[in-house]
Amino acid sequence: MALKLIMDPEKIVNQEFSIDFQGYNPEQVDTMLDNVIKDYQTYDKMISDLKEKIGDLERTNASLRAKLIEVEGKAKAQADADPMQLGASQIDILKRLSRLEKQVFDSKNRK
Repeated sequence: MALKLIMDPEKIVNQEFSIDFQGYNPEQVDTMLDNVIKDYQTYDKMISDLKEKIGDLERTNASLRAKLIEVEGKAKAQADADPMQLGASQIDILKRLSRLEKQVFDSKNRK
């Protein structure tokens, strides 16, 4: 939804006014219009700067989202891998204990 301005600096400068018998002072009108033009130019500059800033922030946001996805993926992979390693090492420990107990009890039974 693009909003359009009715006036731009060029239209303001080129605007012609008819002069009545009891009209406004042309110098005052010109001064006021010059100020309006300066404001329009300032707004245009502000809008351009803000659009540039938005672009920078969107790029930064996209980069940070990608890094977040990468970190979450690594964390999930590590969480998935650790229980397997822990489970495997615990099973190995239990097997060793079982063998040691067997040896201890077998050696006691032999004597």
